[in-house]
Amino acid sequence: MPRISIEPTLSFRDHAGHDIDPVLFKLLAAVRDHGRLTAASREVGYSYRHCWNMIRDWSAFFGAPLVDLTRGRGARLAPLGEALAWSVARVQARLGPQLHNLAQEIDREINRAVLDTEPTVRVAASHGYAVALLPELVAAEGGLRLELNYLNSLDAVAAMVRGQADVAGFHVPIGPLATLLFARYARWLKPRSHVLARLVTRAQGLMLAPGNPLGIHGVADLVRPGVRFINRQEGSGTRALLDGMLEMLNLDPASLSGYADIEFTHAAVAAHVASGQVDAGFGVEAAAARFGLDFIPLATERYVLAMTRETAQQKPAQRLLAILAGQRFADSVSELAGYRVVSPGSEISAEDLEAGALDVAD
Repeated sequence: MPRISIEPTLSFRDHAGHDIDPVLFKLLAAVRDHGRLTAASREVGYSYRHCWNMIRDWSAFFGAPLVDLTRGRGARLAPLGEALAWSVARVQARLGPQLHNLAQEIDREINRAVLDTEPTVRVAASHGYAVALLPELVAAEGGLRLELNYLNSLDAVAAMVRGQADVAGFHVPIGPLATLLFARYARWLKPRSHVLARLVTRAQGLMLAPGNPLGIHGVADLVRPGVRFINRQEGSGTRALLDGMLEMLNLDPASLSGYADIEFTHAAVAAHVASGQVDAGFGVEAAAARFGLDFIPLATERYVLAMTRETAQQKPAQRLLAILAGQRFADSVSELAGYRVVSPGSEISAEDLEAGALDVAD
């Protein structure tokens, strides 16, 4: 069965009732990335003339230029074009996981209607770039169906324990904060009942404007006057990691300007920083790289998958672990900034995860 996807977009309509072509937003993003309308038009698959006319017509509609075109100097987004491009990026970053979850629900119902009997593994996981690779990767390998539902780390583990998911994805830092943060999951995970399998390691840290104009070098700099911050939601593992760092430095979270302002994904945080609305965010390096931001690594995390021992002995889970151990997964992860495959699919003990020490696999 083909997979369902739901893509968010913005909608505008001119006085004649013509809707804005969604490709305009892709065109603006391509102009920002390439600095030339010729290259941008090739990326979106339209002729140069069509793209030029689109920019001209919608600039007239808004009453302000979207793109500044200068002979011999290429193209760059005008302030309105920047605002539109980043607005779409924020919408996609914020709503992407929720729309993915909705698409999974619809996909599940359709497959029930056609009596799909392919083995299925239900994964509830904290949002991340590596885990997002799994549905397409598993589909390409064949013989297994993977349903991925994004939840915060705590809710993902709870869903697995309650039988609402077969596998839970969550993350714990390597280092002194491991014991503190693993305690969030300890009441759910029992060594005799559950298996923990490695997926990846990833870098978490500060996402900053290109060039780091405010000279931010660590968490302590976030409390400086005038530094605007964007946080993750309560219950997320990334929020817990930041809180642990603040606690180690004896810093009051309330002293961060914007601590109460939240986004729900790494990409949404990065989009906020890239658009200039805030000066700093906290998240994974891959998000910073995708939005062209500076990144200061502050922690390395193990992202792991938890399941019951009974589930781990069944063929669908064994098939999933075998796919993780394969070269295709390693090649896909190698393209993600700050991510590494570290014996994916192999078991790691709760004691080692809680201790936060490097082991032979690392």
